[in-house]
Amino acid sequence: MFPGQGSQTLGMGMDLYEHDRLVRDTFDEASEVLGHDLVALCSEGPAELLARTDLAQPALLTHSIAVYRLLRCEGLHFDAAFGHSLGEYTALVATGAVSFRQAVRLVRARGLAMLEAARRSPGGMVAVLGLEDDAVEALCAELDGVWPANFNSPGQVVVSGREEALGELAERARAAGARRVLPLKVSGAFHSPLVESAVEPLREALEAADWQAPDPPFYSVCSLDFERERLPELLLRQLVSPVRFTQAVRALRAAGYDSFLEVGPGSVLSGLVARIAPEAVTARAGDLESVAALNPEADERDERAERQEPDEREDA
Repeated sequence: MFPGQGSQTLGMGMDLYEHDRLVRDTFDEASEVLGHDLVALCSEGPAELLARTDLAQPALLTHSIAVYRLLRCEGLHFDAAFGHSLGEYTALVATGAVSFRQAVRLVRARGLAMLEAARRSPGGMVAVLGLEDDAVEALCAELDGVWPANFNSPGQVVVSGREEALGELAERARAAGARRVLPLKVSGAFHSPLVESAVEPLREALEAADWQAPDPPFYSVCSLDFERERLPELLLRQLVSPVRFTQAVRALRAAGYDSFLEVGPGSVLSGLVARIAPEAVTARAGDLESVAALNPEADERDERAERQEPDEREDA
């Protein structure tokens, strides 16, 4: 499983970048596609720049794919992949549905379209903590201008909307028993109708990409199903639809998936899975220490990477 925006941190991936040629190749490849130095952005920032939507998304994708490529070199096998919002693009790279280079271009286009949509229809997002999902959905249904955006875990729902409406929602949520209502530091009301204007600018880029059937399977947190076809349409719908992470984890557990590995910066998703399905096994891989912990022989990976030709290490 691959994280989305908000997981970025200054310095992410740099310990692996200094340690492993495969990681360096991945970051350098993305920098070439983007036309700017991604390593400098991740290592030097400033943090406010790294958090900008159009810059954060390619950086997160690149970090996660760099770690994923390392794990594949070390023998990682998996049965399905999914992601949180932006992380769905990463999951589609990992399952061979789209190339890494194309995905870098797509998420940059996605970030730019989202920024412009947020400028046209200003709004924000708040996290409602301590209320049942159904209660938050009911509150949103009572108000104009607010929509459930992220179902992250039981008792943690993010709501998008217009600022005035979010203020009213916060008051009603507290009155209904919410423990906290926290404004998020984001530039727009993402995963809501307020960013509808981002759909058409992104459509051309998505339809021009070369898509393949995912293998292993890709699970969508938007449709709550395994998806093989019409991936561009799914990713367009994802822009304005809620991220149903809680429901996705429950559905995957019900289907027999019992081990969840978070690949990329941070440990947000593995923490959410632990709350959604505490019986499941969770692990993370995003830095030198966590990657090494997954494989006792990880210290040998530099030598193995040096023996491989670059074209043997490219994703399908």
